[in-house]
Amino acid sequence: MTLQQLTYVVTVAETMSMNRAAQSLFIAQSSLSASITNLETELGFTVFRRTNRGVTVTQEGEEFLAYARQLVDQYRLTEEKFIYHRESKKSFSVSAQHYTFAVKAFIEMAKRCGPDQYAFGIYECKTSEIIENVRGYKSELGVLYMDDFNGEIIAKLLSDNGLEFVELFQCNTYVFLAASHPLAGRERLTLEELSPYPCSSFDQGNNQSFYLAEEVYSTYHYRQVIKASDRATLLNLMIGLNAYTLCSGILCEELNGTDYTVVPLDSAKLMRIGYIKRQGSAVSRLGEIYIEELKKCNVNVLH
Repeated sequence: MTLQQLTYVVTVAETMSMNRAAQSLFIAQSSLSASITNLETELGFTVFRRTNRGVTVTQEGEEFLAYARQLVDQYRLTEEKFIYHRESKKSFSVSAQHYTFAVKAFIEMAKRCGPDQYAFGIYECKTSEIIENVRGYKSELGVLYMDDFNGEIIAKLLSDNGLEFVELFQCNTYVFLAASHPLAGRERLTLEELSPYPCSSFDQGNNQSFYLAEEVYSTYHYRQVIKASDRATLLNLMIGLNAYTLCSGILCEELNGTDYTVVPLDSAKLMRIGYIKRQGSAVSRLGEIYIEELKKCNVNVLH
């Protein structure tokens, strides 16, 4: 196995076409195909399925590509800095459940980079996608919550994917709703008192396991439930339908404005907020800065 073969494999995966990959690499398609076939023979499994419509990555190939991309990226960065003497861009990406405080921490991290060149990414996505993004090196870190209900299942999923959870802080459970909601002025709320109003939650796609829900009490029998796929829609539902959701109680008025508030839920359930990373991997300097900013969010938690 050579670095050249790894570069070939990564390029084919990026283009999903042997022909386009060969053009990008400035080599004959027959040479590219032969090189990848030789690599697959050495590996003992097929990385790509060839079809008339192009190529698709096999399950074994996905795992192999996760490591190949990391090696190729590191080589390219080393080449840029020491061969071409170019200052490489700072890079960092994070995947998170739909938490405004995760976005705020990202913004503060980017501000601390000043005018430096950088290539950052932040992805608000489903819980299963967060795990996959960190496992597959799309994101260095993932931000999610665990509690007594989902903790064992999430921990098993993380372990199976070579990942680990690092707890940052714990939060009581709060009701997140519009400031204009009829119950917004209450000191505490129960699920029974909320029953006349729609409960909103983030859709988890094909994987609707209660254990992967972003909200606590995912198995509770709500009278009205509305699923949403993005935070903007969820906020609109709160204004238009007096909907609510359950959250950590961390408000970011500078991002969400003053149209929303939180009220403590009458519950002893705690949310453990933290981040996931690859087992045994060191966190980058940018990752450390992001984690520092996440920890600051705990100051605004209403206990």
